[in-house]
Amino acid sequence: MNAVEPSSEFEPLVALARRIQDAMLERKISLATAESCTAGLVAFVLTEIAGSSDYYVGGIVSYSDALKEAELAVKPATLERHGAVSAQTAVEMADGARRRYGADVAVSVTGIAGPGGGTDAKPVGLTYIAVADSNGTDVRRFLWADDRHGNRLRSAEAALTLVLERVAGTSVSP
Repeated sequence: MNAVEPSSEFEPLVALARRIQDAMLERKISLATAESCTAGLVAFVLTEIAGSSDYYVGGIVSYSDALKEAELAVKPATLERHGAVSAQTAVEMADGARRRYGADVAVSVTGIAGPGGGTDAKPVGLTYIAVADSNGTDVRRFLWADDRHGNRLRSAEAALTLVLERVAGTSVSP
């Protein structure tokens, strides 16, 4: 059976995933994902590459607050005070995924992909991505200006880039 090539819109993401796989395998560490607005796109891209099961342990798509609480140990008080789309929630999602799935590194993505759901305080395109490992958790805020599909693609690319930067220890250009 021949391997299926990813569509061209996913090629930059798959190229990042290949670099992540090389870095993870070289360091003998594992990765988990906790996704909301990307709906599993990060996990999809990671697993497009043969051998990803040697480092990628799995993850969760947690759209609902209840699932974020139950599966990722996001505190109800965090969701109440800051909302699902916040730096605080992204940090707790990444930390929770790392602990729950026993991974060395975890990445989380939470945001408002659109077209609806945005407010003046939290507009469509607002996204928080966190990466957690034994050294702690870093979170970054992004504001995309694309349509729903574009916002999801850009969020996935940012998540993969942050994982690679964390694991490789250097700034990454796509």
